[in-house]
Amino acid sequence: MAFFSDILRFTLLLLLTLLLSSSSSSQFAHGCYTSIFAFGDSLTDTGNYLALCLKGLQSDDRYPYIGLPPYGETFFHHPTGRCSDGRLVLDFIAEHYGVPHVQPYLGGQKDNFEGGVNFAVAGVTALDAEFYQERGIELHNNISMRTQLQWFRDLLPSLCKNSSCTEMFKKSLFVFGPFGGDDYGNAIFQKSVEDAQSFQPLIIDAVASAVEELIELGVVNMMVPGMMADGCLAATLSFFYGSNDGDYNPKTGCLDWLNKQSENHNILLQKALSRIRDRHPNVFLVYADYYNAGLQLYNSPENFGFESKPLEACCGGGGPYNYNSSRRCGYPPTHACVDPSDHINWDGAHFTEAAYHWISKGLLDGLFTTPHINSLCLQANQNGGNTY
Repeated sequence: MAFFSDILRFTLLLLLTLLLSSSSSSQFAHGCYTSIFAFGDSLTDTGNYLALCLKGLQSDDRYPYIGLPPYGETFFHHPTGRCSDGRLVLDFIAEHYGVPHVQPYLGGQKDNFEGGVNFAVAGVTALDAEFYQERGIELHNNISMRTQLQWFRDLLPSLCKNSSCTEMFKKSLFVFGPFGGDDYGNAIFQKSVEDAQSFQPLIIDAVASAVEELIELGVVNMMVPGMMADGCLAATLSFFYGSNDGDYNPKTGCLDWLNKQSENHNILLQKALSRIRDRHPNVFLVYADYYNAGLQLYNSPENFGFESKPLEACCGGGGPYNYNSSRRCGYPPTHACVDPSDHINWDGAHFTEAAYHWISKGLLDGLFTTPHINSLCLQANQNGGNTY
């Protein structure tokens, strides 16, 4: 009997080994990353916009309050330029792969970018500022997606001076986005929903072109996030407060028509990424479904610890959703809720660390990524990272 038990144990071990080796065939699974490069808007920015403000290169008052408490209170215990009380999805991805938190391009140490760089800037648009100026749409930020790509190009000579960029990129994960939220937001709030919808093909083409550009530069591992469910944000719900009852989802309370726009953007983006995969079969290009990873929190808030008013902002200036555009989080008399982990929304337009944790978990578990990724390749230092 012992002989047959040994055979059974050996067989099970062999099957497990084969299963693990087959499921780790992708570069995401078995290629432990040594660096992460990121691009995007306020959902990804770890300090670039705040650095621009501190340097006097941005004079508007849209985001400087992110440099004030209570921003950053949960994890970093001080404001870092992140639009949250703590870590973002990018931070959780970095920790998951044992890579330090990705330092901002404008606020980091430029002689120490081997571990990766974050070019994301809050308020950035996918289309250039000139496009919106011609249409009478005022932007709070003259930096576009193209600016971030140029920063990356400018950095390449010093980034790869001691080694081949090709070799570095094999061990690097690129997180490209999300892009589009500020394009649509500016159009909707200043013009019309129809204007925003008409920009969708142009925005998707711009993002797809940028992804191709990075591939041509040698990038082989890339995650491209879609848009969040903007119809669930306290800021947009407040802006459109008083809409017809039929505009709201009866289960979540989110604005269905606005979420539909995000869904359509994501459908078009996935189609574009599929075409790029066909042209570049050796590139591991992942679509990150931020939309459904976030929407699950609103569909079943009790399952994630968000039972207390899931549509309200934790930090705000009052109103039906605790959001007032003239009373931003960080400025008196606003204050944060006692426990941000009870809330999905942080300041009206962004999420709490607790929400970002669940969103990133859904991505890294492979539930909301196409193709699916898994977590077989982890470095020992899963909780490593600096504290920018």
